[in-house]
Amino acid sequence: MLTLERAKEINGTMVTDKSLIIHATNVMAAMGAMAEHFGEDKEYWQAIGYLHDYDYEKFPEEHLQHTEKELLAEGVDPEDVRAIMAHGYGICTDVEPITNLEKSLFTVDELTGIIQAYARMRPEGIHNFKMKSLMKKYKDKKFAAGCDRETIEKGCGMLGMEVRDVAEICVRGMEEFAVEIELDGEPAQE
Repeated sequence: MLTLERAKEINGTMVTDKSLIIHATNVMAAMGAMAEHFGEDKEYWQAIGYLHDYDYEKFPEEHLQHTEKELLAEGVDPEDVRAIMAHGYGICTDVEPITNLEKSLFTVDELTGIIQAYARMRPEGIHNFKMKSLMKKYKDKKFAAGCDRETIEKGCGMLGMEVRDVAEICVRGMEEFAVEIELDGEPAQE
């Protein structure tokens, strides 16, 4: 089973861009919270989340085309590689998400981008989120326009969950890593 330490080690051989490392950490954090929601192994889900964009920095136009063979060669289990491949379903792979792990990764990959963008606007960062305000930003297609809402909604449908509920879980997970993802915000004024 893939550990978070091993996922970071493998990812570090390909990913050096700070924003991609923060994204990997966002997805890792969200996946940990999703694991808790489903009563699954938190660290294992975090490891899958951290490693999901393994080839993106070097091959952005061929994302996930340099992942399967390479991760298998690194000793990553085929089912773990499959979970990573499934996050590109309908975008750059034909690996359909089947398990809650796969469906969660498919969903939170884009959703964490919207959460991060919203948190960066707020003095408190990721803390004291008002879901109503986040959902208002989510509905504004111009806000964090690069984040694919259709994918998020498709993923939430696969999970049988509402976007708001998945977002709440993701925020809870990301808040645990506020410092690492640079969303800790300003100290409260006295």
